[in-house]
Parts: sequence; C-alpha cells; structure tokens
Amino acid sequence: MAANSRGFSTTQFDFKLRVRRLSASSLLPNNNIHLFDLVGPRKRRKLICFNDTHPLANTNLRCSCSHSVTPIPNDNHQCRFHHNKKPHSHTHTNRVRVQLSPSPMPFASPPSFLKQEKFYPRCTPRNSGPQSRDTPPKRDTGIANEKDWGISLLNESVNESGTNEDGSTWYRESAEELGENGFRCRWTRMGGQSHDGSSEWKETWWEKSDWTGYKELGVEKSGRNSEGDSWWETWQENLQQDEWSNIARIERSAQKQAKSGTENAGWYEKWWEKYDAKGWTEKGAHKYGRLNEQSWWEKWGEHYDGRGSVLKWTDKWAETELGTKWGDKWEERFFKGIGSRHGETWHVSPSSERWSRTWGEEHFGNGKVHKYGNSTTSESWDIVVDEETYYDAEPHYGWADVVGDSIQLLSIQPREMPFGVFPNLDFGSLPPSPRLDDDDDNNDDGLPHSL
Repeated sequence: MAANSRGFSTTQFDFKLRVRRLSASSLLPNNNIHLFDLVGPRKRRKLICFNDTHPLANTNLRCSCSHSVTPIPNDNHQCRFHHNKKPHSHTHTNRVRVQLSPSPMPFASPPSFLKQEKFYPRCTPRNSGPQSRDTPPKRDTGIANEKDWGISLLNESVNESGTNEDGSTWYRESAEELGENGFRCRWTRMGGQSHDGSSEWKETWWEKSDWTGYKELGVEKSGRNSEGDSWWETWQENLQQDEWSNIARIERSAQKQAKSGTENAGWYEKWWEKYDAKGWTEKGAHKYGRLNEQSWWEKWGEHYDGRGSVLKWTDKWAETELGTKWGDKWEERFFKGIGSRHGETWHVSPSSERWSRTWGEEHFGNGKVHKYGNSTTSESWDIVVDEETYYDAEPHYGWADVVGDSIQLLSIQPREMPFGVFPNLDFGSLPPSPRLDDDDDNNDDGLPHSL
C-alpha cells in the first residue's frame, strides 16, 4: 500500500462530502430491477450501479478520506509500544442471477476515497528526518502484501528527533526487546507534526520471533489533520506451527478506520485471512460506515477445509435514522459438486412494514438444479432445471500464494538457542473441532456502531 494521496499533505488536507438527498420513494419494493452479478471476485452478488460513485440508498457519497480501528490482541509478550496481534481478498466466480430488489443498496464496493499520485519513500537516510506519512488508508483494499509496506527495521538502538525547514518536527526511535523462551521484538517508531501541532502522524514497524518458531511482522499507523479528520490502520502477518498437528500456518489481518472532523461520517473495516500447509483456508471481513443519518454494514466469510468442502456467505444491510432498513444476504455450501445456495433480500419501512424475497437452489451434482422462492407480495416459484453447477472448490489465493508473498516474514531470524535448551511448548487443552458456520461470524462484536 503506497503511502501517498492527493488532498492529504503536510500543508493541505481535503475531506469533502458531496451528498445527493435520499429519495424515499425509491426505497419501496419493486421500484427498480437490478442485476446481482455473480461473475467475478468472491462469488458474492455485486450490485450493478449506473454511476461512478458509491450508491448509498440513492445517496451518492464522495469522500476524500479513508482509514481503520481497534487493536488486535497481542501475543504473550508486549513491546514497549502498544499494538495488536493476529490475521486478502474475497473472490468467487459464478453465473449471473437476476432478481428483483427493493432499491439501490450501499453495498457495491466504492472506488477509493483517495486519489494516490505522489509516493513518499518509506524511510530516509540516517541523520535526516523520516518523510511525512499523513495519508489515510483506502477503503475496500483488503490486506496488503508485506512488500507494499516497505518495512525496514534498524539494526541498532536509535532515539533521535529534529525540526524541518518549515517548522514541522519529527522523531525516530528503534530498539530490541528480549524475553523468555527466546522471545525477541525489534521495533522502529517514527512520527512528526506540523509547526502548529494541528496535524500529526505516527507509524510503528515491528518483528517478533521466539524459539517455538513463531514469527510476526506488523505495522501500525495513525494521523490527523488540521480539519480534525483522523485515521488509524494496523497490519500484521504471522507464521506459527500447530502444536498438535505440526502443520505450519500463516495468518494475516488488517484493520482500518477513518473519521471526518467536520461531518458525522466515517468508516471501519476489519479483514483477516488464515492458511495452513494442508490447504485449509479461512477469509473474512467486517465493515461499517456512516454518513450523517445513514449507516451501513457488511460481513462476509469464506471457509475451505482443504478436502473439497466450501462455505461462503455475505450479509449486508443499511438503515437511516428515520427507521428505513434494507439488506441482502446469501450463503452457499458445496462438496464434490453437490450443495445448495439460498438468500434473502428485504426492506423495512419507517412504519415497520416489511417486504422480503427469499430464494434457494439445490444442486444434485447430476446437471439438475432445484430452484425455489417466494416473497411477501405473493410471488412464488418451484422448478427443476438443467443447469451446470459452478463454484470454487479451492481459494483463488491459497497457501502457495501467501508463502510466496511472505518472504520478509519467513526470513526473520530468531535468537540462537543455547545447546541443551528446548523451547517451551504450551499445548494447553485439545483444540476445538473447526466449525464452518461458527455463530461468531454473524454477530456484531468488534464493529464500532458509532465513529
């Protein structure tokens, strides 16, 4: 992820929101016909819009800010700086399904709020201050690869600061911390602020390792500008070996948040990916956004057991302070060509009048598909058709890909283990059986409902 932007610089920031007011009539059921396109990434249904901005219930949102929130739990050892620990993109391929929908929903992935043009180098030569990194994260960009961060840790302890020609100040610190069981944490922290203190930025890099084979690479950055806009982002990847199965595992995660200083507007995203050497893969994201009186949420997940079983799901909904609510959700499960899909599109008016349409498919693995559904407006269908079954039995980005993109993580050198000393492995209790439909995927924990 390049640290650059247009509209965010050391001297000038831009957080503009341009809103076209909500048309209440357009929220009523059967007002428009939309295509939910299942072709392309994530086998998720993507609302096709006929404008170039983010559809927010007939409100066009254009914003020049982006970023993340909420620390990730740390491992057993804490570095002097405070950050968090633990876990790219959600992709599917499928045919097109055409369905009626109550009104445009704010769920199509919007373009980036920031136009990135200038590139700020990650680090400057010694004895000169680090370049300003006053750039918020971008929405819907998933988890960056480590090479995009350009993490470059110093090999010596450093504590330096200075003042630039324009009066802005900077600092840079670097150190190494040691702990039990071969634990080592190397970190570099840097930051700066404008001459009047109205804007500032902070960024921390770290790597961790111990004698169990655990390795971690991470970044945390934050900033604010003179208009009060603020942002926060963290990124991590780690390598570990399961104590019971001895299988290697890589996890990656990212959290991003941005908040307007002049509007009741902001957004938050949490992304995670988990891979193991046997082909087991889990991916997911939780997203939340708000623009004045309107809010929207999105959650999705993918689970591959490495033996051909696949579960994918998406749940998206939005609401206004007037009480209007609408949403769409779907789920699919497949194994060896046999499986099912089902979903629902729904809408609730301010007077609590509810409309919904549910649909389902049963795939028998023999070229026959049972399709059924109904709605609260007396629609109904129940047919069997000749149709091929399409789904992804393996993730588009899997173990081999993540290993190839984690060179810096894998190259972390742990402390040398003295002769006769063995790592302390904490086996704990037996690991729980994995559940593809874990209820935790469908709760609201971790999503800030107010920014």
